[in-house]
Amino acid sequence: RRLTGIHDDQFNHSLAALRFARKANGVSALHGHVSREMWKHYEGICPIVSITNAQNWQYWSDKQLYKAMDANDDFIFDDRKKHLKKRAFEIVADQTGKKFDPNVLTIVWARRFAGYKRASMLTYDMERFEKLLSNSKYPIQIIWAGKPYPMDYIGIGIFDKIVEISKTYSNCAVLVGYELMLSKKLKRGSDAWLNVPRIYHEASGTSGMAAAMNGSVNVGLPDGWFPEFAKDKSNSFIVKPCDSSLSEELQDDLDAASLYDLLEKEVLPMYYDYPNSWLEIVKKGMTDIIPQFDSNRLATEYYEKLYKKS
Repeated sequence: RRLTGIHDDQFNHSLAALRFARKANGVSALHGHVSREMWKHYEGICPIVSITNAQNWQYWSDKQLYKAMDANDDFIFDDRKKHLKKRAFEIVADQTGKKFDPNVLTIVWARRFAGYKRASMLTYDMERFEKLLSNSKYPIQIIWAGKPYPMDYIGIGIFDKIVEISKTYSNCAVLVGYELMLSKKLKRGSDAWLNVPRIYHEASGTSGMAAAMNGSVNVGLPDGWFPEFAKDKSNSFIVKPCDSSLSEELQDDLDAASLYDLLEKEVLPMYYDYPNSWLEIVKKGMTDIIPQFDSNRLATEYYEKLYKKS
């Protein structure tokens, strides 16, 4: 209960379910491991396996990007990616009046606004945040999008804070609404997909999977599904996590410092100074994401591991 922050009634319901079920599953390998550790001291718990979440490649992926990659035509690939960015930036202009540049590295954080997902991490140190945003050598654009639950006052507070901060900067935007169309356009229009949950709090996460299917490089902490995919500076960039036993406040400060360092020293310089190396990471992400994180594998594993009678 201390690890998860769940209330007594939620805990008791979960315990009863794990005793009643024949088998249960975590939604990533790490989630399964953490779950087994959480419940191992209780009697009568059913086996807990791992079935990592996935995304539907047929729905999410931009087929023209894959076609250009398969043809080894970098010119067409780059042209297509810039086109996808322009389409996403039309929504930015419609909602905020800000004009984003398709030649500028664009980072997107887009998912449910929940406290543990730490949407505002880039703003934890305002001095370093402003340094990032004002770097003329390595310009950057940042988009946030998503929705907090109606009664999630922590998530709502984070959303409101980011909205207020973004008003000051021409290269920051917060988009409202997060239905399928906007989600798809942001995944296709981003260069880097940011995911920085407090370590061991993200069960799986799936947005980064669909982002990789559209030539967006995952930049994130190794939580949820990400450790099963990420190869640092090969198909993604891994933010080095701090000790999870530290206080949440100290974790936030240390993880934010690691993120700033990674962006300043590795992500931005590679994007601008070594575009061929950046493109290799993009392509590696697009190939590594399938078939392991496609929904066909997911459906097969649920049948084989959970539903099939033994």
